[in-house]
Amino acid sequence: MINQDDLRVESLGECLFASPLNFASAAHSEESYFRCEDDRVRMTVRFRTGADDADSLSFEEAGPRKKVYFDPAQSTAAIVTCGGLSPGLNNVVRSIFHEASENYGIKRVLGIRNGYLGLNPQSGLAPIEITREFVEPIDKIGGTVLGSSRGPQDPAVMADFLQSHNINMLFCLGGDGTQRGAHKLSEELLRRNAPIAVIGIPKTIDNDVPFVRLSFGFTTALEKAAEVIRGAHVEARDAINGISVVKLMGRHAGFIAAGASVVSQEVDFTLVPEVPFPLEGDGGLLHSLERRMRDRGHAVIVVAEGAGQHLFQSTEQRRDHSGNLLHEDIGHFLRQRIAEHFAERELPVSIKYIDPSYHIRSVPANVYDRYLCDQMARHAVHAAMAGKTDAMIGFEHHHYIHVPIPASSKFAKQMEVTGDLWRAVLEATSQPRW
Repeated sequence: MINQDDLRVESLGECLFASPLNFASAAHSEESYFRCEDDRVRMTVRFRTGADDADSLSFEEAGPRKKVYFDPAQSTAAIVTCGGLSPGLNNVVRSIFHEASENYGIKRVLGIRNGYLGLNPQSGLAPIEITREFVEPIDKIGGTVLGSSRGPQDPAVMADFLQSHNINMLFCLGGDGTQRGAHKLSEELLRRNAPIAVIGIPKTIDNDVPFVRLSFGFTTALEKAAEVIRGAHVEARDAINGISVVKLMGRHAGFIAAGASVVSQEVDFTLVPEVPFPLEGDGGLLHSLERRMRDRGHAVIVVAEGAGQHLFQSTEQRRDHSGNLLHEDIGHFLRQRIAEHFAERELPVSIKYIDPSYHIRSVPANVYDRYLCDQMARHAVHAAMAGKTDAMIGFEHHHYIHVPIPASSKFAKQMEVTGDLWRAVLEATSQPRW
């Protein structure tokens, strides 16, 4: 359970400097554009008439403050990108630079190289001095110009690095492992009473971060995954007894697999982590697939990487360098079991196995994600300048919010299998309602 105390954002102290931002116009006063600490966004907007919702939970609304904590002329900002790639990373870097330098007047913005590794002097990775010329072309290319890596670094070592380089604010772009690292770093800095803001910008192509309705890169992933599915459908349709198996991203949540299936309308079976499916027996995947093949002569299966883990016997829990649980390879497993099943029945099939994950995550962001990246970046700079720390930028009910990083790890965000998205998948695929 989460309570209102969990949603209290850490602050470095009182904001004493007037914001250099000027929003005044003939039609609107300057005050109408600034946010104050009393501006809140409810966690849940739905309520029943007559119900007492006075105690509903709420977040700080993100946005520029009239008074800021840091003197821009004396401040240095730094940006770090961690973990796997996602469309839009360079767009976030570019917008952080422009908001910090051009709007707030921060004179120095640094890029930390190769993730948190670049905050360890033993890596030998000197920071990059980010300039207008450096960021000018980067929004048009995929990946991250700063480089990335997985795995934690000692918070004390990272704190020493920030202090030795006179860095006042650090923007951490990454998923759950990155945000855990940002939280530990924030704790170390607060313990030292070091006036350094640490702000997270959630990066997960899987769209599985709590309190972020849409994470940047997700709609680009849907677009590219739908293109792959279209090709997979052609391959299956034009072969004799063709079966295409497409494995997509989604370790704990099936948003990409489900969304791409609905967008394409060419998928026969969608397998996601939220729905354990039977493999064998009447009504199981293999039986249902066989019936589809005998009726139609081709099939497309989309499987999220975290689906079907209940089918494996291994009890060993392996983790990557960021502490994320490593899954068994459901794609290769399905390809083998499908081949064995049809061989036993002497029904020849042509199986195409497609894993486009590395292609999808490395492409440039589409138009919507570019916009989302820009807004996330600018709200992150507003938060840091106001002295917020140990917080990430969230997005709920079309409002940007401040989310304490520990609150984001309280529970996992998964697809609601009773919601419209999963019902749309069932209607599009006509698969069994496991």
